[in-house]
Amino acid sequence: MKLENALLTNKFSSEAQKATLNILYTAWWLKSITSKELKDFDLTHEQYNVLRILKGKYPNELCVKDIARRMIEKSSNVPRIIDRLEIKKLVKRTVSESDKRETLITITKSGLSILESSTSKLNKVHASIQTITQKEAEQLNYLLEKLRATEV
Repeated sequence: MKLENALLTNKFSSEAQKATLNILYTAWWLKSITSKELKDFDLTHEQYNVLRILKGKYPNELCVKDIARRMIEKSSNVPRIIDRLEIKKLVKRTVSESDKRETLITITKSGLSILESSTSKLNKVHASIQTITQKEAEQLNYLLEKLRATEV
């Protein structure tokens, strides 16, 4: 869908402003689709992100601070997300042997299982809505990273 149709306007101060709105609208659209699918697994985006991060280090543990650094949404309240995942028995908390103040998190077998199922479902959904070629995806990634070149 064209941005003008989605937002019911064709008044943009510049192509750069339109591009910014297009990125924001597309991110919202993709997040909405993903949220709908994750709901079937009783997961939020943030919980799914934490599980993916933990799987990337499995069987090793990660401290909360390291998980927070890897989050897509940096403003996420990681300790609260971990609390909810622990209640669902998808992650396990332990106290660090070297630093008793540090909490270490690892994904459980149940967490790995739900992550595998939800990822499989998301991959199918994302494939069904994919309308750009591999080359176009590479160009898009290049442009988005160029846009974020000043990120610190």
